[in-house]
Amino acid sequence: MEPQRFVPQPETKLHFLDYWRIIRIRKTVILAVFMLVLLTATVVTFLLPESFARVARIKVEREGYDIEPITGRPYQQGYDPYFIQTEFEVIQSSVVLNKVIEALNLNEVWQKKFGLPEKLKTEESFGLLKRMINLRPVRNTSLIEIRVFSDDPEEAARLANAIAQEYRDYRLEQRKQLTLGGLKILREQFEEHEKKIRAAQEELFKLRKELNISDYDAASMSPTPHLEQETLRRIEALRIEAEARYTAREKLLSSLKPLSREELKKVLPTAVPDQLLASLLEQLALAEQKLIVLRKDYGDEYPETIRVAAQVEDLNKKINDRIDGILDGLEKTVEAAKAEVENLRAEVEKARKIDQEKADLSRPYYIKKQELSELIRFRDILAMRIAADQTDVQIPRSSVVEIVDPAVPNFTPVRPNKTLNILLGAVIGLVVGVGLAFFIEYLDTSVKTIDDVERALQAPVLGVIPQNVGNLLEEGAESPHAEAYRVLRTNILFSRKDERLNTICVVSAGGGEGKTTTIFNLAVVFAQAGQRVLLCDSDLRRPALHKLFKVSNSIGLTSYLLKQHSLEEVIQTTSLPTLDFMPSGKLPSSSMGLLSSSQMKDLIAELKQRYDFVFFDSPPIMGVSDAAILASMVDMTLQVIQYRRYPQPMYIRAKQMIEKVGGNLIGIVLNNINVAQEESYYYYYGGYYHDYYQSRSAEAKPEEEAVPEAKPKVKPKY
Repeated sequence: MEPQRFVPQPETKLHFLDYWRIIRIRKTVILAVFMLVLLTATVVTFLLPESFARVARIKVEREGYDIEPITGRPYQQGYDPYFIQTEFEVIQSSVVLNKVIEALNLNEVWQKKFGLPEKLKTEESFGLLKRMINLRPVRNTSLIEIRVFSDDPEEAARLANAIAQEYRDYRLEQRKQLTLGGLKILREQFEEHEKKIRAAQEELFKLRKELNISDYDAASMSPTPHLEQETLRRIEALRIEAEARYTAREKLLSSLKPLSREELKKVLPTAVPDQLLASLLEQLALAEQKLIVLRKDYGDEYPETIRVAAQVEDLNKKINDRIDGILDGLEKTVEAAKAEVENLRAEVEKARKIDQEKADLSRPYYIKKQELSELIRFRDILAMRIAADQTDVQIPRSSVVEIVDPAVPNFTPVRPNKTLNILLGAVIGLVVGVGLAFFIEYLDTSVKTIDDVERALQAPVLGVIPQNVGNLLEEGAESPHAEAYRVLRTNILFSRKDERLNTICVVSAGGGEGKTTTIFNLAVVFAQAGQRVLLCDSDLRRPALHKLFKVSNSIGLTSYLLKQHSLEEVIQTTSLPTLDFMPSGKLPSSSMGLLSSSQMKDLIAELKQRYDFVFFDSPPIMGVSDAAILASMVDMTLQVIQYRRYPQPMYIRAKQMIEKVGGNLIGIVLNNINVAQEESYYYYYGGYYHDYYQSRSAEAKPEEEAVPEAKPKVKPKY
């Protein structure tokens, strides 16, 4: 036989109806857990002692330096996310609560309240008081709620107000100490600066005498310069002007020197204006014109021509002399400008050198004078600050802690909150119940849906049998449950590969799965369809079919196999003409040899010839080997699986045992299904069973006659 092949199935996802199905199936667990938690919460709530709470609200400001810095700029503190939490710890600290204990005399008060033989210690009262406090910040504000719980509403209000008052006094005292501490530091700094000033003055007088400095300007921080600033600026301006003149003349002289006489005659009158040179040049031009005319008219020997030529020569000489004089004068002017510039530079440098030497000599004096001035100025600031702060100390200040809402007694208890506790108990109970239901469902590996069977066993589901199925032989063909078996009958007929296959064995993995009821009603349905059917009770361990027929089990299958009776004697007729029944007979000590004997094989072959269909009941296949033997002998095998009874591995093992012995497993029958409750089965069959059953129940009449009981009788011989 080929090994079984398991085809992996895709993982299924739960639908909303699957969740609702689990809740309905496990509603007993959910309700039990819900009621248990709800009752527990209710009982505990009513047993808890009542507690009253009072709230005092205070406004808390952050601490800063009470004395502002010397610079006069306000002190800005950065954002501190832990400020409120820090103040919570301060309020609950022994510094504040011990003062509350002392102010209210809680050691003696609580001794009388609790009936203690000795007065409480402060440490014990501190622990009790701290457990009674609950601090909360008011969101987006600087307010703190001091909530105190107590069994006495007046005591709760008194404690809340006392804690707020003592915390405010603590902060005021702390701020006062900071202020006085700041003034003390300022006075110490003032005295220290006074000493420094006196020492600086003595050293300054000593330096003035040693350096022989005439310091007439008390506010001056540097020696008086040899040159005044205005004089220095004027001399500097003259120097710059002289340098400009010198540069211009030197450049002009440098450009004129390379020129020829003729070029100088043309350029010089423009570059260096001179009236005499201009007049000579004008005369020379007139004489040269006259000489040209005379030479043209009279020739060179003419006396007037000779005279004019001599005049031209004389003018050229004078002009050359004048040009030389101008150039010499220009050179002297350049030299004079240069000398002037040098003198001005020397004068400025000399004045600066004198000032530098004087400054270097008197520098220690003026440095000390500047230090003394800074010390005096700082001392004056300290003196003004001390005077202002001494005045401010006497002026009433706004408190850094303000009691906004004092606590007042309220006689309505806040603990326990009965409504809230009961609602929470109900919610928690419901959540725990549903969670436990789903957890149990998760642990439950039994068969729940058709998909579970077909995915795990790789076998088709031929029929789904609802709950509370009765005896179809008594209920009749119109029974509301008969349709489920007719569907099973139809699927069996279509599952046959050969019409000659007519012997069917019904097995189950374990006991109590409805195997006997299934084979009984299935045989009845086949018989009601007009087919000749034999129902054989081959469960030799715990036979039960004879009880459904209400006949004796004294003779039957075992009697025939042991050759004590003939076949005709062990087969009995029923109230249904087409249905015969073979009881199991008396139970032998061991059925192993009987079912595996050749007589059993011959019996099955004989019955195949006589009947259209032969059904064999069997014991659970996981308990004994009888079912496996029968499965190997018959043509077809049905496996009955009861809904939510055994884990899936058990059914898989049963199927493997059938296939191992060569049995022909044609399909699975799911039994004991609440079709109206299980949506997956309800919608699978279109709601037929539920709707049909309800309609039939509504139409049923009280006086309807019962189905007559079957009267089995011995079947005559053929």
